[in-house]
Amino acid sequence: MGNNKNIRVVELFAGVGGFRIGLEGASDAYQTIWNNQWEPSTKHQDASLVYRARFGSNGHSNNDICTIATKDIPDHDLLVGGFPCQDYSVAATLSRSGGIEGKKGVLWWQIYRILEGKGEKRPNYIFLENVDRLINSPATQRGRDFAIILASMSDLGYIVEWRVINAAEYGMPQRRRRTYIVGYRKDSVVANKIEDANNWLFYDGVMAKSFPFAEKKNTLSKFKITGSIKEVSDNFNKNKKDSPFGTAGIMIDRNILSVDSTFVYEGTSQTLGDILVDEEFVPEEFFISDEELPKWQYEKGAKKINRVSKEGYEYVFSEGGMAFPDYLDKPSRTMITGEGGSAPSRFKHVVQTPSGRYRRLIPIELERLNMFPDNHTYHPEVSDGRRAFLMGNALVCGIVEIIGKSLYRAIYDEEPVSSNPISAKRDKQPVFKFDLFANEKIDLVVNAPKKTYTLYPTKHLLIGLVKLDNQDYFLDGAPTKIYYTGKTKAFPSTIALNKLYYFMPYIKGKGVKDLYLIRVARIGNKTEINKGSKDTDPRLVFELEYLESLPEYKPVKLNIFNTFRDTVLGSIL
Repeated sequence: MGNNKNIRVVELFAGVGGFRIGLEGASDAYQTIWNNQWEPSTKHQDASLVYRARFGSNGHSNNDICTIATKDIPDHDLLVGGFPCQDYSVAATLSRSGGIEGKKGVLWWQIYRILEGKGEKRPNYIFLENVDRLINSPATQRGRDFAIILASMSDLGYIVEWRVINAAEYGMPQRRRRTYIVGYRKDSVVANKIEDANNWLFYDGVMAKSFPFAEKKNTLSKFKITGSIKEVSDNFNKNKKDSPFGTAGIMIDRNILSVDSTFVYEGTSQTLGDILVDEEFVPEEFFISDEELPKWQYEKGAKKINRVSKEGYEYVFSEGGMAFPDYLDKPSRTMITGEGGSAPSRFKHVVQTPSGRYRRLIPIELERLNMFPDNHTYHPEVSDGRRAFLMGNALVCGIVEIIGKSLYRAIYDEEPVSSNPISAKRDKQPVFKFDLFANEKIDLVVNAPKKTYTLYPTKHLLIGLVKLDNQDYFLDGAPTKIYYTGKTKAFPSTIALNKLYYFMPYIKGKGVKDLYLIRVARIGNKTEINKGSKDTDPRLVFELEYLESLPEYKPVKLNIFNTFRDTVLGSIL
């Protein structure tokens, strides 16, 4: 591990930087020192263009990973990547998927090659993402692909845990199920904390603390993956109907502890309706004309069609109906790469506006479904259709952020701090020529995403004074904030921290207006964000999530040290 709590990251199959955004949102310690993005199916490297425009070209590789020597990849602490999954994507039937032996599936072996080639300098930690059906593929030998991956990582000296996570079940705006894999070298700090596999899987592990879950009854299983990688490939679970891998598990020395999980979550949530921009901001080309509407209704509807196979057999193709328009009071359906373009499609999202018109989603909304910053994929050389494709391939940044925080805590035994929340727009940077963005108009201003939550009037509310030099920070509209109190010895002992639930910043001369949920209360100091500060005195720190604002400022009296007020939410509402 690097000095000064610096976690050096190498990002493979980087796309437009979802892993980087999530990790930077988790902690400033994560520093991406090298990244690779190469799309073999196109001459126009859209994802690479966007990545460089947002993060710069330093350390960026736009070459086929298969052609890059391991020695040319810098040593690092954490290897991350959403390795390509087209061969077992949900867009194809299992029987047609090639699995790990398919054209894209073989790219797993590039990860293996890099890890093996690094030898004793291989990274302490690995963080990977793939489709949910990875644990079940291929159809002819359920779970074989995942067994190969786990056995390979074990042979390289890693302990591995995994979870299949549906982002919507943990408050995020899209129903997107993906398999997340985290690995720890046996001599790493985190690996040395694993005393009992069962406790780590259910309670103490990086995944368990990121996304709490409950066990589905009678699904716990234990087994060992045996044989060489070739033998695993040939014989694992052969002629069995079901995969032995559950949606949560841990592997130590090829010994598997696995279980099917159900989510446990009580926080705020977002729906498709919450991330939509006002109708007035939507370009006319995204609206569906009256002439085209019947075609969309047909595509979305139930149907039975007589067809003839290549071999001359007649059969009936049937499919059920889909919601039309999409429900606004629920998380969206899974976004796929074919989301872009105006042609009628069964799989594209269609919403009905307050005026009654039907429309497709604009790129900003697709970015929000994956929790990217607004206009992250904007680039003069990238079309709206390709922006939709890029988001269909992307991961949910919020998942990466939460796991990244949990991993940091496991490494350093302290709370992570980030000056780059995932909603923060990355500065535009020139690509190829310095005037690339010269003709760009001013940033499109749209209304912010909303959240779905319940307000509890009897829950305790802390009102805290914001000093003059920090007022602009609390007025910039960002969805997450950090509030540092005075020194801990000056914080009133009459306030019970375990009772606090909400926070409102007090703006001198105005009062209170913005309401936040207190997500984390901890001890910290101002040097966390202001590295040049000499103020290392311990302070109480509240990590806040914005909920809503009062119509106007409400004057209140700060009755504790002229700095705080401890009350209940109902007294303000």
